[in-house]
Amino acid sequence: MNLAVYDMTGKQVGSYEIDPAELAPRVSKQLLHDAVVMYQANQRQGTQKTKTRGEVAGSTRKLYRQKGTGNARAGGRRSGTRRGGGHIFAKRPRDFGWRMPRKALQAATRMALASRIADDEVKLIDSLAVAAPKTAAVAGMLRALGLGEKTVLLAPEKHDANFWKSARNISGVSVAPVAELNAWSILRSRSIVMTKAAIDAFRAAAKPVVERKPATGGRKPVAAKAKRPSRAAAGKGGK
Repeated sequence: MNLAVYDMTGKQVGSYEIDPAELAPRVSKQLLHDAVVMYQANQRQGTQKTKTRGEVAGSTRKLYRQKGTGNARAGGRRSGTRRGGGHIFAKRPRDFGWRMPRKALQAATRMALASRIADDEVKLIDSLAVAAPKTAAVAGMLRALGLGEKTVLLAPEKHDANFWKSARNISGVSVAPVAELNAWSILRSRSIVMTKAAIDAFRAAAKPVVERKPATGGRKPVAAKAKRPSRAAAGKGGK
């Protein structure tokens, strides 16, 4: 699959050959879903809290006697069935975060980028660099690439303070170096703009590690020792 390579003016300056199957032979929608749910759950603050009937201010005196009034039975005014009372199932601060295995998250990141490349939603650029912080330069680049009205993820090879300051004021635009990419950051934007150096670094990190074969030399395995018979078995044999 050939991807066009552009410069910051929107002019095509070359092409790039890549096979999405190199990053991920298959795309598991369930794994991508689990990864996205995990990242979103870890962003929840979990600081919500409501009061129970024991925390609401007010008297605990019974409102009126149990029988003889013709009304339904009633306890104190802090009951959860009365207006101004506490919540019956009150909310408590909690941690919604959870973690997936590291290799599963790495596989999900590769699958996410492979699917975006297969859907032609990744644009390559020769360089993402500006001499000084200037938002107009990045906005002009996005318009030249036809991405002026879309949510875009800009992924350079390394963090550049000038470029980050130039893009942070643009609505719908996020900047993340290739080392900080994950499945959620790749999938939440409509388009991705990466440099050639960034996608080369991603491909290098995605290569499977070659397993080392065990050495043929070395000491021979020691044979297992025979177990001694138990005392009970020895006693039976002596009878």
